[in-house]
Amino acid sequence: MKGISYKQRICNDKERIDRFLIEKRVGSLGMSDKSKPYTIPVNYVFLNGKIYIHGLGTGRKNHILRENAHVCFTVFEELGTVKSSVPCKCDTSYFSVVIFGKAMLVEDPNEKIEALGKFLEKFTPGLFDKNVLKQVVERYHSSLNNKAVSVYCICPEHLTAKENPVDMNHMFTAIEKMR
Repeated sequence: MKGISYKQRICNDKERIDRFLIEKRVGSLGMSDKSKPYTIPVNYVFLNGKIYIHGLGTGRKNHILRENAHVCFTVFEELGTVKSSVPCKCDTSYFSVVIFGKAMLVEDPNEKIEALGKFLEKFTPGLFDKNVLKQVVERYHSSLNNKAVSVYCICPEHLTAKENPVDMNHMFTAIEKMR
């Protein structure tokens, strides 16, 4: 796999990458629908070094992943605009992680319960009793299609991270625009 060409922007700090993946809530899931790309935003959790996503047990995403499990998963955060006296040298401050791997349907009930429990902790902390999660996972079926929730696990085969850190001395602010 081809690496990052802009070597100055590479981030190899595993703790920072893991913390970023734990904190962020939405990533872009890139798939290949035969010869056509298809990318959608999804909620996710980062657990045991893997990305977990969930959703309806039917639909385009599920169909594509059954046919071709190879995915690209991207999480990014724009931090602002970096100013310069030369227009072409303005830039964006950001942090991003790109993961290549396979999205595999989670069949193991314990792994599925653990992943869904992590979703509850991340997106609705304290709202639900985790002790009832097993029964909910076993019995829940969507009112849209009467199917059980599907959970996919993306095991990173290749991961890259890039950053252009914030330098407050060079960040563009709206106050400057009003002058």
